[in-house]
Amino acid sequence: MGGVLGLHFCSCLTMVTGPLLIYQKYIYTDVSVNPRGIGSMLQNIGETTVQTGESQAELAYRQIEELIVTLQLEPGAVVNERALIDITEMGRTPVREAVQKLAWEGLMEVRPRSGIAIAALNPQDFGKVLDAREGAEKVLARGAAQFGAELHFNRLKQSAAAMAAAVATNDVGGFLVADKTLDIALGQAAGNVFAARLAAPLQTHSRRFWFRLQRPGSLQHSVDAHRALIDAVIRRDVDGAVAAVSRLIEHLRALAP
Repeated sequence: MGGVLGLHFCSCLTMVTGPLLIYQKYIYTDVSVNPRGIGSMLQNIGETTVQTGESQAELAYRQIEELIVTLQLEPGAVVNERALIDITEMGRTPVREAVQKLAWEGLMEVRPRSGIAIAALNPQDFGKVLDAREGAEKVLARGAAQFGAELHFNRLKQSAAAMAAAVATNDVGGFLVADKTLDIALGQAAGNVFAARLAAPLQTHSRRFWFRLQRPGSLQHSVDAHRALIDAVIRRDVDGAVAAVSRLIEHLRALAP
């Protein structure tokens, strides 16, 4: 499954503290969970949310999304609403809103009277996701280079710094949080809500596939590709930003089966 996974949840209870301990009580299938980095990952999400002024529903969405992306909630697992409330320490309303959004994005499936299923993960679909993502992300990169403001560029620089720190400590979870922050900032800088809404779920699916398929050196290569995109946008190099998206997608395609 990959170098960062493989610990069975039942054998890890002494290593995990906080709300994730409750996860076992509500899971319906036998899944594997890696506790390493969960706490820092969720803390990074919370700090980013405070900085961007997101709502409780958006925070719940970010937390659950990251658990799906990093396979802490494994493909095919079935959980119930109570489990997600306990994991996120959020109320029922924000968790329900988060689940609805994740279901719309194809990461969850709500099954009445049986639970909430985490979407299956078929590596053969990665190329299809990238096919759809590339066009939308080029629109965003072009718009961000043309119309982005200093506020947006500062957020892009913060994302680049967070990615560099993640490489230095081999912090895959930190990289994924920084990547999500970059995607949001790029969409805001472009000023194209339609392209941003189209790209967002595809970017999330891409992160999930990347996490599953990453190889030694993938983290550094991914950071380099994202940094090239950030630098081109900040330079207001429209053609360079579009070309950087092509190189980023090409890097991701190399991981696909």
